[in-house]
Amino acid sequence: MLTTAQVQQFDATGYLVVEDVLDTARLAAIKAEYAGLMDRLYADWQVQGRVPDGAGLDYWGKLLAAYRAGCDWFQPMDISLPGDQIFADTPFHFGPAVFDMVTNPRLLDIVEQLIGPEITSNPIQHVRIKPPTTTLRGDEVRAHITATDWHQDRAVALEEADKTDMVTVWLAITDATVENGCLQVAPGKVGMLPHCPKTQTAIADGYVDPASAVPLPVKAGGAVIFHPLTPHSSLVNQTDGFRWSFDLRYNVTGQNTGRSHFPDFIARSRAQPETELHDWQAWRDMWHAARTRLAIAPHKPIHRWQADSPACA
Repeated sequence: MLTTAQVQQFDATGYLVVEDVLDTARLAAIKAEYAGLMDRLYADWQVQGRVPDGAGLDYWGKLLAAYRAGCDWFQPMDISLPGDQIFADTPFHFGPAVFDMVTNPRLLDIVEQLIGPEITSNPIQHVRIKPPTTTLRGDEVRAHITATDWHQDRAVALEEADKTDMVTVWLAITDATVENGCLQVAPGKVGMLPHCPKTQTAIADGYVDPASAVPLPVKAGGAVIFHPLTPHSSLVNQTDGFRWSFDLRYNVTGQNTGRSHFPDFIARSRAQPETELHDWQAWRDMWHAARTRLAIAPHKPIHRWQADSPACA
């Protein structure tokens, strides 16, 4: 549970670092689930002749070898559909350990103190596995893999959610340090700032003073929590290892998620506990159904900002 001082800090600055949100057993289960997924992906790529022999390579070694070979492990490991074109076989990952993480009671206790007891798991959610910068291809722009530009989370949801009560919970699976590219924040809850298409969707030039940035290192199992209007970004991974986290969001049930074409679910309800979802397979099936539907529907853009905006000139 958060202390009164922590809640006050979040209200004043728009961010909070909380250690020990996930216990060691949950961290181990997530790592084991993803190691099994990586083994299956790598075996398929090896049969296709796309990657070298994986004998003797651990999870991290296979990630690096696959990235260097041009094999996309991000989308098969992500816990969302992509923002671009969706196909009937677009891969993603939904498993019991990830569901246990998203519905972790300690995590939901923290969220409840910030937005109240009626909590929906928002579908704007991603895995973030960042390789060392020295290994990145020159054309790599995905925020889930390379450094993330300054942005507000409100701005990367659709306008329909501009009044939604929401928080972002960024969960560290490995230690996040200044050296390996932890998050940084410009403290405060400012109004919506103009955004532009940059490396990713990013706050327009001149609206954030980089000198005000506060780095937010956090140990594995800890979390960084953001208000949706608090500007933040990530640093460059200057180490020779990976940095791994999950980016989750929660909003007040009944309010718009900002990505309503993707499925959400009730993670906690004090008023109607029978509406809570407790079956990871039902969660996975919701996303399978969404993929089937969206694969044959007109593409729905997930970003609202245009390069010809006056702020982007």
